[in-house]
Amino acid sequence: MLRLLLHWLLSAVALLITSRLVPGFEVRGLTAALIAAVVIGLLNATVGLILKIITFPISIVTFGIFLLVINGLMILVASDIVPGFRVYGIVPAFWGAVILALLGVLFKALVHDVKD
Repeated sequence: MLRLLLHWLLSAVALLITSRLVPGFEVRGLTAALIAAVVIGLLNATVGLILKIITFPISIVTFGIFLLVINGLMILVASDIVPGFRVYGIVPAFWGAVILALLGVLFKALVHDVKD
C-alpha cells in the first residue's frame, strides 16, 4: 500500500514538474495533479493498454516511440476530464509524455528499495 501511495504522489510531482518545463502543459495545484495522476493511470491501464496492443506493430517499427504518442493521447483525454489540468494540443502532450517517462525512470531509481 505504501508503494502505491508513493507512486501516486511521485506521479503528481512529475506532473507538476512537467507543467513547469513544457509550454502548453498546465497543472493548477497539487490537488489537480493528484487527481490527474489517478485519471492518467486509469486511462493507461484500460484504454491505453488496448491501444498499445492494437498498435504493437507500429511500436516495433518505431522502436517504441509510438508508445509516447499513445501516452500523450491519454494525457490529452485526462486534461479534458480533470479540472485544473489542461494540455493545449498534441505537441505539448507528446513532450509531456516524454518528460513524464524520464521522470518516472528517475523516481523509480531513487525509490526502488521501498517495501510495502
